[in-house]
Formats: sequence, C-alpha cells, structure tokens
Amino acid sequence: MKRKLIVFFVKFLLLGTLLFGLFIGSIYLGVFGHVFTKKELKEFKNETASLVLSDRGRLIGKFFADNRTNVDFDHLPKELIHALVATEDARYFEHEGVDSRSLLRVLVKTLVLQQKSAGGGSTITQQLAKNMFGRSNHGFLSMPVNKTKEMILAYRLESMYSKEDILTLYLNTVPFGENVLGIEAAAHRYFNKSVKKLKTEESAVLIGMLKANTYYNPRLYPEHALNRRNVVFEQMKKYGYLTEKRTNELQALPLSLDYANLESEGPANYYLVQIRNEALAILETINKRADTVYDLKKSGLIIETTLDYELQQYALRAFKSHLGKMQQQLNRQYSNGSDKASLDALVNKELKRLKLTEVADVKKRREIFTWNGFSSDSISVRDSVSANLKLLHAGLIAVDPNDGFVKAWVGGIDFRTQPYDQIFAQRQTASAFKPILYASALEEGAMPCQYLDNEAVILKDFEDWQPQNYDRSAGGKYSMAASLSKSMNIPTVNLFFQQDFNVLNDTWKSLGFSQELSDKPSVALGISTASLYEMAIAYSAFANAGKRIKPVFIKEIRTSDGRSLYKHPKAVQLDRVLKESTSGLLTAMLAKAVREGTGRALNSVYGIRSELAGKTGTSQDYGDAWFLAYNNDLVIATRVGASYPVIHFRSGTNGSGSALALPIVGKTLQQVQNNRTLRPKYLSDLKISEQNTFALNCPDFIDDSEIEKFFDNIFKDKNMTFKKATKKAKKQAKREKNKSWFKRVFGKKE
Repeated sequence: MKRKLIVFFVKFLLLGTLLFGLFIGSIYLGVFGHVFTKKELKEFKNETASLVLSDRGRLIGKFFADNRTNVDFDHLPKELIHALVATEDARYFEHEGVDSRSLLRVLVKTLVLQQKSAGGGSTITQQLAKNMFGRSNHGFLSMPVNKTKEMILAYRLESMYSKEDILTLYLNTVPFGENVLGIEAAAHRYFNKSVKKLKTEESAVLIGMLKANTYYNPRLYPEHALNRRNVVFEQMKKYGYLTEKRTNELQALPLSLDYANLESEGPANYYLVQIRNEALAILETINKRADTVYDLKKSGLIIETTLDYELQQYALRAFKSHLGKMQQQLNRQYSNGSDKASLDALVNKELKRLKLTEVADVKKRREIFTWNGFSSDSISVRDSVSANLKLLHAGLIAVDPNDGFVKAWVGGIDFRTQPYDQIFAQRQTASAFKPILYASALEEGAMPCQYLDNEAVILKDFEDWQPQNYDRSAGGKYSMAASLSKSMNIPTVNLFFQQDFNVLNDTWKSLGFSQELSDKPSVALGISTASLYEMAIAYSAFANAGKRIKPVFIKEIRTSDGRSLYKHPKAVQLDRVLKESTSGLLTAMLAKAVREGTGRALNSVYGIRSELAGKTGTSQDYGDAWFLAYNNDLVIATRVGASYPVIHFRSGTNGSGSALALPIVGKTLQQVQNNRTLRPKYLSDLKISEQNTFALNCPDFIDDSEIEKFFDNIFKDKNMTFKKATKKAKKQAKREKNKSWFKRVFGKKE
C-alpha cells in the first residue's frame, strides 16, 4: 500500500512537472501571445510627450498620447532611489530579475496560509516588464500566464541592462494617476519642479503612490498620502537609508504640494492651441523630406516658443485683479430692476434656443467659475445659463511689432470652461477703428493740424443720422490730432466724407482685416467688426514704420537630444502697407491720446512713466471695450465684453474703453515697469521725430473766425525760421488754451 502511494505521488509529481514544463514552454513559444525578444527589448522606446517652453526655457505645456517625459539616471536623486528600493524591492541589487526568496514567501503566505495581505512578490524588474508591455486577458489563466511572462522578461532585461538602467526605465514608465506616466511628469504635476530638484519628503510621497496611485494621491487624499509617505520613511530606516533621528524629522514635516496641471490649468492654454497648429504644419513639411517621421504627441520634441512667461503671468494677474472686481459690479447691476428683467428675457430665449426649456429648473451639482476659484453647487440649468450670460469675457495679445513674435496671449478667462479664444472673436471696433481712418487720410496727404468741422449735423441721406460727441459738445473746429486723441465723433465723420472710400477700404484690407467695410459714415465710428488678432497686426504697422507683420509662435523645434529640426528665420522681409511718414505722424497723434486724451489713465492712474501711443474704443451702449497701446518694441491689445453685447454696463463709468479695458493693460505694464529686466525690453520711450512733433504744434480747438487769423499770425513772415515758427506756434496755442471757451469744450471725452 505504501509503495503504491509513493508510486502515485511520484507519478503525480512527474505529471505536474511535465504539465508545468509544457505550460512554461507554451508561453516561450508564444501560445499565449508574443514574448518580446532581447532584440525587441533593446529597441524598446517609450512614447514621450513633446515639451513646450517659453522664450527663456520655462515649461508651459505638453503634447502627448501618454503624459511622459523621460529622464536619465543622473537626474534621479539618490533619496528617490533609496525610497523606491526600500519600499518596492529591498533585495533589488542582489537578485537577477526574480527574487526567489520573496516569491516563495508570497506563495506560502498566499496559497498555504491564505493571507490576502501577504503582498506581491514582483521585483522592480518584473514591474518594469508589466509597465512596458501591459497584461493580457487569458481567462482563469491570466494571472499565472502574465506573471510567467514578466519573469521571463525580467531575466532578459537583467541580462541586457545595468541595475541603474533598469531603475531609470522603471521610473520613466510607472504610472502616477491623473494620466501621468513617469517620475518627471509626476514631479511637475504634484510639485511643479523637475525630478532632480525633489526633496526627500517629496520623493517619498511619489514613491508611496506606487502602491495605489489614486488612493494615495496627495491632492485627492492628503491624509492617505501623508500616512503612506511616513511608511516609506520607515522602510528607508529599516534598510539603513535613514537614521532614526532623520526619520523622525522627516515624518514631522507637513504634506506640502505645488500642484500644477498644465493640461487644464496651465499659464497659456489658449496659446498652446496656436502652438499645436503651427507645430503640426511645420512637422508635416519636415516629415515629407526626413527619414524619421516625427509625431507631435509621441516623439518627445522640444518646442521653444516666443512667449514671455513673466509677461504672460502679469497679464493673467491683471485679468484676475480687474475683471474680478468688474464682474462683481456687473452681477450687482443685473440682480434687480429692469436689468434683471432684460437678463431673464435673454435667459428664456437662450433656453429655448438650446432646447432646454423643459429641464430649465432641474437642479444638478455643477462646477461654477468665479475669479476666487471654482465652486461646486447644486443649481438649475436656468441659473447656470444666467451666470454664463453675465460673464465678462476678455482677450489680450502682446506682440513685438518688429518681428511678429507673440509675447503674451490670454485668450479668455478660463480655458477649461470657456475654451473659445476671444482673441479671434469678431466684435465692433468702435473708436479703436479711428486710427485706420486717420491713417488713410494721412496716406493721401492730410496733416495733423488740418482742422475738421465740429458743428452738429443731421445726415438726411443716411436716415437722419446725427453723430454726437461723447460729451454732447458741438461747434468750432478740432485739429485732426485733437480729433483723434480726444476721440471726437463729429470731426471724424467729417473726415470720412473728405476721403475717397476706396482709399480707406484699401488701407483696411492692406492692414490685414478680413471683414468688408460698408460705404457709410457710421463706419467712421467703428461699426465694422474685427478681432484682437487683426487689430494687433494693424497697430503693429503703426509701431514699426508701416510694415505688416505675421504673428510668430514658434522659434525652434528640437529633438530630445538637442538636434534642431526647425528654426524661425531671423530676418523676415515684411511687406510695407503704410508710408513711413504716415505711421510716424499717426504715432505722434496716438501718443497725444495717451498723454492727454482718452488713454491718459495709463499715466495718471497706473503710473506708466514711459511714453506710449494708444487708443480706446467703446462700442454702442458699452457692449465692448477696447484698448490698444504700443511703443517701438511692443504692441499690447485687449477687449472686454459679455457673450452678447446686450449684456453691458449702464454707463461709461464702468463700461467705457478707458474704464473696462485700459486697466488690464495698465496693470500688466505696471508690473513690467517694476521688473528691472523687462522694463528696458518693453517700456522704452517712443521714438518720435522732431518733424512729427512739430506737425502737431497747433491748437486743439479753434473758433471758425480765428482759423485764418491764427495761421496769418504764425506764417505772415515768409522768412520766419522753423525754430521761430515752432516757438510762435507754442505761444499762440498757450493763449488759445487760456480762453474761457476752451475750458467749456474740454470736458471728459471718449
């Protein structure tokens, strides 16, 4: 009997061994799917995210299929390696891919003692194999098949790579939740820094996440993450990487994050859309002539952009500071009375358009954007639509007028909830259009001291339209320079009638505008639509002596090893669209607008000391507010307005270009002025020639009876020198300013 039992046991053992051998052999032979060869392992490359950098190397975004950035072993802090080995594979430097002692322990505890918390027996190398190639589904055999594959691959990896290489590969492939792969991407996501700058306590947090990257996510579950971090410290102490004193010091530290999700909350997400479009076009050209095909999301490219990170941050702060305050005021305005009634009517119309009338009052927990951060509350569809309709939207663009490099690009108030880029929104230009009309006149030979009639007029041929100045004043004549700088409407309409419309239309098109102009006098006051993008291009021609730029976003594209694939050419020939004399005279007139006209708050309120040219704009009923400013090195433009122009402030106190748009530019440049590095770069004084300065030397306003007398007095002596004429003109202008009627006409104007 005993002999039979022994024979049965031996046969059973032999059969089991044979079956196990067949099982292992079938895996080697690929019965359960391909097992990667040493050659294939050697050629393995992670798909790597392409990095987008500012003009001085600051990371502003990524393009990826997998959010991963590979790093070399030299960039991994030793405390990070110690934490990983102590926590995940204490005998890592002793085994050859599979730790038989650890595996046996797990088998005994799991199969014999039925301990579910026995832990895993996988080494770091086995985990690397899993991260590299994933796991397949083989039904009830899934676990043994996948584990066996990982053991085979682990042995192969250990025979090919050094321990350091395997650790590097592992840390570049391991997931950290939130669609983040690899230690470098994780360091940027949770601590806003490169992995090489991680502190010991930060390294421990990330290594602690490897056990369960959601449960130990420090943003979602800080208590779990803190406890797990301290367990990592205990493991490091256990295996001699930390002293007890150092362990106690580290465990006493609070959990500190600097969370930075560039994909949803980055500093330039609207800008990244433009980068993606331009990069794809560039790569399409490169791939046609290159042996290697480069993929924007997988090839780990380095994209150096034109964006100035600091200027971008200053603009974002200006948005939050100013628009946060103005949004509160608009919300109060629409909380009661006739404004609330008009809003409610618009909400009902919008609900009907969106076919949401039946569910309008159904409440649901929704994320709500505010300038103090997002809040989550249970609100109805109706309330949600109402809140969105009241939102003040804005865009800001800053470009170098000499080469078209885009230095700042804020396309809206929040990319995640309001993804439409306001820089491309077509809105009424209002008085921001006037410099184009005046430029057209200057092109045809008009001069800043040419006088324009300011008498009230009713235009019978245009449905009895009666243009009015902002302050309702009328009478006398204004110089072209004063008419533009003080944004006078009646003189501007008269200037329109003095011109050939075809000349104005040609100027409009040559400056880069896409919409058609109507041949009617209201065009002079900005009823035509344009985008901030187009306006920035046009004003750049004013700043750079009359040349049309094309905005540039990308300076260079490199491979991860530093090889240049594309460089924006340094010297680009710009097309001339205005005479140099036109841009010079217009700039002198728009500098007057900032110095003493509608843009004067830039100096008086925001303390900008350098000379700038600029123009405000306020559309009908304050639906949109514009402000554009420039010098020879920077054009900065912004526009503010709700989605529908019918939602607006009641008066110019809050809704004018000088009140609603100018402060964004003012607050941005205020920060530039306080930055010793950026100040000389962006806030140098305008270069205005003596000739163009003299061309503005005439009284702003003059009575009809005094015009002839004024010029007779100045130029009656034909032999008078330029210098003497200038001096006499200044004295005459001073006398005119002292007259009582001057005080009457110079009230607040827009």
